[in-house]
Amino acid sequence: MVDATVHPLAGLWKPQALHDLFYGPSCVSKHLLAVLPTARSKAFIITGTSLATKTPLISNLEKLLTPEHHAGTFGSITQHAGIAELDKATSAVAADSSIDTLISVGGGSPIDSAKAISYRQHEKNGKYLTHIAIPTTLSAAECTTTAGFTREDGVKTGVRDENLAVSAIFYDPTFAAHTPTKLWLSTGLRALDHAMELLYHPSSTEMPCHVMNLYATAELFRGLPKAKESHPRDEDLITRLFLAAYASLGFIGLNLSGGLGLSHALGYALGSPYGIPHGDTSCMTLGHVVKLKASTSSADAEQVARVLPSIGGSSSGDNKKDAIEVGDRILALVEQLGLKQSLKDRGVGSDQLETIASRATGGQTEGPVFDAVKVLVKGLY
Repeated sequence: MVDATVHPLAGLWKPQALHDLFYGPSCVSKHLLAVLPTARSKAFIITGTSLATKTPLISNLEKLLTPEHHAGTFGSITQHAGIAELDKATSAVAADSSIDTLISVGGGSPIDSAKAISYRQHEKNGKYLTHIAIPTTLSAAECTTTAGFTREDGVKTGVRDENLAVSAIFYDPTFAAHTPTKLWLSTGLRALDHAMELLYHPSSTEMPCHVMNLYATAELFRGLPKAKESHPRDEDLITRLFLAAYASLGFIGLNLSGGLGLSHALGYALGSPYGIPHGDTSCMTLGHVVKLKASTSSADAEQVARVLPSIGGSSSGDNKKDAIEVGDRILALVEQLGLKQSLKDRGVGSDQLETIASRATGGQTEGPVFDAVKVLVKGLY
């Protein structure tokens, strides 16, 4: 393991094993069959109830695969990948030894569930399954080798294994056209969360991670306000935002250590325990976390300040001042998109303040970090 450093500029990036990334209208119908592992491959589809029952996407995908390649579909994955549904999906896959491929369709929950199923299959028989992802949101779960799911007690947990890397990604705007505008925009803030937190992550690399993070933030700031007015009509914009989401997290590197950052930690503390989608948690937390980072760490401020010129600001030469402005601009973007909300709006009582702060700080109940996070969380009400 080689840590990345800014001064001196040094590091090591270890890429994930993505084989194919397709993007553009109807890329699924044009190319999906070509990326199946073998001519006899059997694929099992993992998706959520809304896509399975309220859109033609899954039935069309089943027809595309034909009985020759379609082994079955599990269409009941819930928000935050609840373990009860994950167990049922795992059992369905395990019951058919001919299945060698999983096709996840949807946001983070179906994609993470497919990764978790592959992990469980390997534990059982020593073989990972090929995973093809067709995202319909901007949450970018297809970019990681981590599979998150929710335990029975409502707490998010997960597994991480470099062999869980997605084999092929299809960014097809005809699939995202079925995503509600609010969900599309809020998961765009999740992608922005990835990009910002990787910029100040201690082991993320300058090339290609930081370079692509800067690209992603600029594209998301430009594209999301346009998407508020045009979604789902503008297929090129949908595709550009898909690519921005990939840039936000797709170059994370296998050797990145630890979690992404405080905004993500808060997202996990708020998400599954209180039933709040991660896109919405990012809307609440990211701008405030960026301002806290800017105020408490000169190294973090230096990285965040790099973003300002690409999102409409002008560098002043004062990293702390510029980084705080980035945080303010993130908060303004959230409001512009109509996504501003509070914990009170989400029905989270103020009696949960210390519990949330403790979860977000790895179980701390006192100390300067806990106190700072507690103040931040209090401001979210």
